[in-house]
Amino acid sequence: MSGHSKWATTHRQKELVDAKRGAIFTKLANIITIAARSGGDPNANPSLRAAIDKARGSNMPKDNIERAIKKGTGELGGEQVEELFYEGMVPTGVQVIVKCLTDNKNRSGATVRHLFTKNGGAFGAVAWNFSQLGVIRVAGEEIKAKHLSYEDLELELIDQDVQDFQKETEGITVYTEIKDLQKIKDFLEAKGLKTESSEIEYVAKEKIAMPTDNQEKLEKFFEELEDNEDVSDYYTNLI
Repeated sequence: MSGHSKWATTHRQKELVDAKRGAIFTKLANIITIAARSGGDPNANPSLRAAIDKARGSNMPKDNIERAIKKGTGELGGEQVEELFYEGMVPTGVQVIVKCLTDNKNRSGATVRHLFTKNGGAFGAVAWNFSQLGVIRVAGEEIKAKHLSYEDLELELIDQDVQDFQKETEGITVYTEIKDLQKIKDFLEAKGLKTESSEIEYVAKEKIAMPTDNQEKLEKFFEELEDNEDVSDYYTNLI
Protein backbone atom coordinates (compact mmCIF):
# COMPACT_ATOMS: atom_id res chain seq x y z
CA MET A 1 0.00 0.00 0.00
CA SER A 2 1.51 3.31 -1.06
CA GLY A 3 2.23 5.71 1.76
CA HIS A 4 0.56 8.58 -0.07
CA SER A 5 -2.87 6.95 -0.04
CA LYS A 6 -5.60 8.23 2.23
CA TRP A 7 -6.03 4.69 3.54
CA ALA A 8 -2.42 4.76 4.75
CA THR A 9 -2.84 8.24 6.23
CA THR A 10 -5.95 7.18 8.16
CA HIS A 11 -4.25 4.09 9.57
CA ARG A 12 -1.16 6.09 10.51
CA GLN A 13 -3.25 8.71 12.34
CA LYS A 14 -5.02 6.02 14.36
CA GLU A 15 -1.72 4.32 15.24
CA LEU A 16 -0.23 7.61 16.42
CA VAL A 17 -3.12 8.61 18.68
CA ASP A 18 -1.40 7.42 21.84
CA ALA A 19 2.08 8.66 20.93
CA LYS A 20 1.00 12.07 19.67
CA ARG A 21 -2.43 12.46 21.23
CA GLY A 22 -2.01 16.14 22.15
CA ALA A 23 -0.83 17.20 18.70
CA ILE A 24 -3.60 15.25 16.98
CA PHE A 25 -6.27 16.71 19.26
CA THR A 26 -4.99 20.22 18.50
CA LYS A 27 -5.34 19.59 14.77
CA LEU A 28 -8.81 18.10 15.20
CA ALA A 29 -9.93 21.00 17.39
CA ASN A 30 -8.79 23.49 14.74
CA ILE A 31 -10.73 21.58 12.07
CA ILE A 32 -13.88 21.71 14.22
CA THR A 33 -13.39 25.40 15.04
CA ILE A 34 -13.10 26.37 11.37
CA ALA A 35 -16.12 24.25 10.41
CA ALA A 36 -18.23 25.71 13.24
CA ARG A 37 -17.85 29.22 11.82
CA SER A 38 -20.48 28.25 9.26
CA GLY A 39 -22.87 27.22 12.02
CA GLY A 40 -22.68 25.31 15.27
CA ASP A 41 -25.41 22.76 14.45
CA PRO A 42 -23.78 19.63 12.96
CA ASN A 43 -27.14 18.52 11.54
CA ALA A 44 -27.23 21.62 9.34
CA ASN A 45 -23.47 21.87 8.74
CA PRO A 46 -21.98 18.86 6.86
CA SER A 47 -18.41 20.09 7.36
CA LEU A 48 -18.89 20.32 11.12
CA ARG A 49 -20.59 16.91 11.27
CA ALA A 50 -17.66 15.35 9.39
CA ALA A 51 -15.14 17.10 11.65
CA ILE A 52 -16.89 15.90 14.81
CA ASP A 53 -17.09 12.33 13.50
CA LYS A 54 -13.37 12.42 12.73
CA ALA A 55 -12.61 13.68 16.24
CA ARG A 56 -14.75 10.99 17.83
CA GLY A 57 -12.97 8.39 15.71
CA SER A 58 -9.74 9.46 17.39
CA ASN A 59 -11.36 9.31 20.85
CA MET A 60 -11.24 13.06 21.36
CA PRO A 61 -13.03 13.96 24.64
CA LYS A 62 -16.52 15.43 24.36
CA ASP A 63 -15.47 18.54 26.32
CA ASN A 64 -12.70 19.25 23.80
CA ILE A 65 -15.15 18.95 20.92
CA GLU A 66 -17.70 21.26 22.54
CA ARG A 67 -15.00 23.81 23.38
CA ALA A 68 -13.79 23.82 19.77
CA ILE A 69 -17.35 24.35 18.50
CA LYS A 70 -17.88 27.29 20.88
CA LYS A 71 -14.60 28.81 19.78
CA GLY A 72 -15.74 28.61 16.17
CA THR A 73 -19.16 30.12 16.86
CA GLY A 74 -17.58 32.96 18.86
CA GLU A 75 -18.84 31.88 22.29
CA LEU A 76 -15.25 31.52 23.46
CA GLY A 77 -12.32 33.84 22.84
CA GLY A 78 -8.72 32.95 22.14
CA GLU A 79 -6.29 33.11 19.23
CA GLN A 80 -7.92 33.19 15.83
CA VAL A 81 -7.27 30.15 13.64
CA GLU A 82 -7.12 30.72 9.89
CA GLU A 83 -7.76 28.21 7.14
CA LEU A 84 -5.14 28.55 4.40
CA PHE A 85 -4.51 26.60 1.20
CA TYR A 86 -1.22 26.29 -0.66
CA GLU A 87 -0.95 24.82 -4.16
CA GLY A 88 2.08 23.50 -5.95
CA MET A 89 3.82 20.74 -7.85
CA VAL A 90 6.61 18.32 -7.00
CA PRO A 91 8.46 16.04 -9.44
CA THR A 92 7.31 14.44 -11.58
CA GLY A 93 3.97 16.07 -12.41
CA VAL A 94 2.50 15.53 -8.94
CA GLN A 95 0.00 18.24 -8.00
CA VAL A 96 -0.56 18.97 -4.32
CA ILE A 97 -3.03 21.12 -2.38
CA VAL A 98 -2.02 21.64 1.24
CA LYS A 99 -4.61 22.70 3.81
CA CYS A 100 -3.31 24.52 6.89
CA LEU A 101 -5.14 25.59 10.04
CA THR A 102 -2.91 28.06 11.81
CA ASP A 103 -2.68 31.09 14.04
CA ASN A 104 0.46 32.25 12.20
CA LYS A 105 0.09 32.39 8.41
CA ASN A 106 3.65 33.66 7.89
CA ARG A 107 5.08 30.62 9.67
CA SER A 108 2.80 28.23 7.81
CA GLY A 109 3.49 29.72 4.40
CA ALA A 110 7.25 29.70 4.91
CA THR A 111 7.25 26.13 6.22
CA VAL A 112 5.12 24.68 3.43
CA ARG A 113 7.10 26.56 0.76
CA HIS A 114 10.33 25.16 2.25
CA LEU A 115 8.95 21.59 2.10
CA PHE A 116 8.05 22.03 -1.56
CA THR A 117 11.43 23.57 -2.41
CA LYS A 118 13.58 21.01 -0.59
CA ASN A 119 11.78 18.27 -2.52
CA GLY A 120 12.34 19.89 -5.91
CA GLY A 121 8.92 21.47 -6.17
CA ALA A 122 7.41 24.94 -6.13
CA PHE A 123 4.16 26.77 -5.46
CA GLY A 124 1.86 27.08 -8.46
CA ALA A 125 -1.82 26.96 -9.41
CA VAL A 126 -3.24 23.41 -9.52
CA ALA A 127 -6.70 23.80 -7.96
CA TRP A 128 -8.25 23.89 -11.45
CA ASN A 129 -7.76 20.11 -11.55
CA PHE A 130 -9.61 19.46 -8.27
CA SER A 131 -13.23 19.39 -7.12
CA GLN A 132 -14.53 19.32 -3.55
CA LEU A 133 -16.47 16.14 -2.85
CA GLY A 134 -17.62 14.09 0.10
CA VAL A 135 -15.40 11.01 0.39
CA ILE A 136 -16.27 7.92 2.42
CA ARG A 137 -14.05 4.86 2.86
CA VAL A 138 -15.15 1.46 4.10
CA ALA A 139 -12.57 -1.27 4.75
CA GLY A 140 -12.92 -4.53 2.84
CA GLU A 141 -13.03 -6.48 6.13
CA GLU A 142 -16.23 -4.63 7.06
CA ILE A 143 -17.93 -5.62 3.82
CA LYS A 144 -16.84 -9.26 4.13
CA ALA A 145 -17.97 -9.43 7.76
CA LYS A 146 -21.49 -8.37 6.72
CA HIS A 147 -21.46 -10.86 3.80
CA LEU A 148 -22.16 -8.12 1.27
CA SER A 149 -21.09 -8.28 -2.37
CA TYR A 150 -19.30 -5.32 -3.91
CA GLU A 151 -21.56 -5.49 -6.95
CA ASP A 152 -24.81 -5.30 -4.96
CA LEU A 153 -23.44 -2.56 -2.74
CA GLU A 154 -22.38 -0.53 -5.78
CA LEU A 155 -25.87 -0.80 -7.29
CA GLU A 156 -27.46 0.31 -4.02
CA LEU A 157 -25.11 3.28 -3.79
CA ILE A 158 -25.88 4.27 -7.38
CA ASP A 159 -29.55 4.36 -6.34
CA GLN A 160 -28.48 6.75 -3.57
CA ASP A 161 -27.07 9.12 -6.25
CA VAL A 162 -23.38 8.82 -5.36
CA GLN A 163 -20.95 10.52 -7.74
CA ASP A 164 -18.54 7.60 -8.03
CA PHE A 165 -17.62 4.25 -6.48
CA GLN A 166 -14.16 2.68 -6.48
CA LYS A 167 -13.18 -0.78 -5.34
CA GLU A 168 -9.60 -0.73 -4.05
CA THR A 169 -7.21 -3.16 -2.40
CA GLU A 170 -8.13 -1.87 1.07
CA GLY A 171 -11.88 -1.56 0.53
CA ILE A 172 -14.25 0.86 -1.20
CA THR A 173 -14.11 4.62 -1.68
CA VAL A 174 -17.40 6.40 -2.30
CA TYR A 175 -17.59 9.93 -3.73
CA THR A 176 -20.64 12.09 -3.08
CA GLU A 177 -21.82 15.65 -3.42
CA ILE A 178 -21.01 17.54 -0.23
CA LYS A 179 -24.68 17.90 0.67
CA ASP A 180 -25.13 14.11 0.43
CA LEU A 181 -22.11 13.11 2.54
CA GLN A 182 -24.03 12.51 5.77
CA LYS A 183 -26.93 10.84 3.98
CA ILE A 184 -24.63 8.28 2.35
CA LYS A 185 -22.70 7.74 5.58
CA ASP A 186 -25.99 7.07 7.40
CA PHE A 187 -27.04 4.69 4.61
CA LEU A 188 -23.83 2.66 4.96
CA GLU A 189 -24.01 2.58 8.75
CA ALA A 190 -27.64 1.45 8.58
CA LYS A 191 -26.29 -1.62 6.75
CA GLY A 192 -23.94 -2.21 9.68
CA LEU A 193 -20.86 -0.88 7.88
CA LYS A 194 -18.45 1.16 9.97
CA THR A 195 -16.76 3.86 7.89
CA GLU A 196 -12.98 4.14 7.94
CA SER A 197 -13.21 7.87 7.18
CA SER A 198 -15.87 10.35 6.07
CA GLU A 199 -14.66 13.79 5.02
CA ILE A 200 -14.87 16.60 2.50
CA GLU A 201 -11.79 16.41 0.28
CA TYR A 202 -10.27 17.92 -2.83
CA VAL A 203 -10.41 15.18 -5.47
CA ALA A 204 -8.38 15.39 -8.68
CA LYS A 205 -10.30 15.23 -11.95
CA GLU A 206 -7.30 13.87 -13.87
CA LYS A 207 -4.97 11.55 -11.94
CA ILE A 208 -1.53 10.08 -12.55
CA ALA A 209 0.34 7.05 -11.21
CA MET A 210 3.05 7.44 -8.58
CA PRO A 211 6.34 8.24 -10.43
CA THR A 212 8.51 5.20 -9.75
CA ASP A 213 11.76 7.13 -10.11
CA ASN A 214 10.78 9.58 -7.38
CA GLN A 215 8.59 7.49 -5.08
CA GLU A 216 10.83 7.42 -2.02
CA LYS A 217 11.32 11.19 -2.05
CA LEU A 218 7.60 11.78 -2.52
CA GLU A 219 6.70 9.47 0.36
CA LYS A 220 9.08 11.42 2.60
CA PHE A 221 7.53 14.71 1.45
CA PHE A 222 4.05 13.49 2.34
CA GLU A 223 5.21 12.26 5.74
CA GLU A 224 6.73 15.68 6.45
CA LEU A 225 3.42 17.32 5.57
CA GLU A 226 1.54 14.98 7.90
CA ASP A 227 3.97 15.66 10.74
CA ASN A 228 3.73 19.44 10.42
CA GLU A 229 1.60 20.92 13.20
CA ASP A 230 -0.05 23.49 10.92
CA VAL A 231 -0.97 21.07 8.12
CA SER A 232 -4.41 19.55 8.65
CA ASP A 233 -4.57 17.69 5.33
CA TYR A 234 -3.20 17.49 1.81
CA TYR A 235 -4.60 16.28 -1.50
CA THR A 236 -2.83 15.02 -4.63
CA ASN A 237 -3.57 13.98 -8.20
CA LEU A 238 -2.07 10.53 -7.58
CA ILE A 239 -4.11 7.43 -8.27
